[in-house]
Amino acid sequence: MTPAEPPRRNEEAVHFFVERMAMAFADVGFPRMAGRVLFTVISADEPLTAAEIGERLGVSAAAVSGAVRYLTQLKVLAREPVKGSRRDRYRMPDNAWYEAAITKTGLYKSFIDIADDGLDALPGRDTPAGERISEMRDFFAFVQEELDSLGERWRARRAATGHGDPPPTR
Repeated sequence: MTPAEPPRRNEEAVHFFVERMAMAFADVGFPRMAGRVLFTVISADEPLTAAEIGERLGVSAAAVSGAVRYLTQLKVLAREPVKGSRRDRYRMPDNAWYEAAITKTGLYKSFIDIADDGLDALPGRDTPAGERISEMRDFFAFVQEELDSLGERWRARRAATGHGDPPPTR
């Protein structure tokens, strides 16, 4: 009796996953090539160079360049040098989804502060414009509070399931 072979990657199905996820992200405004690159890296077992990403996608490394720059700025891809080479490899950083979704909530704080300034410029909620800006401010405050709570629950869940150390609180 021979030992069972480990499951093999179905490259066609992986490619279909990458393209479907990239389209789904594009449908909500994410750049399509950035989505293709992101999900190519996510579906790889090892970090990839821009040339390797391009090869998997059937595009040039130059076409990948802008996408990896965008994704590293969002901190959903990490860049690491290839020893003895001028090339870099790209991988998913630890806690990438947490970092991208939860810790970037300073954006909502900025929206809240700007809305407060808008309310100061108007006579408060007593006008239609003031009511709209107040509602927007209240919504962003609610989202901020919910994201803070969501982050706490995510850290607890990660710790409880043993999937590594929970991300640091920011």
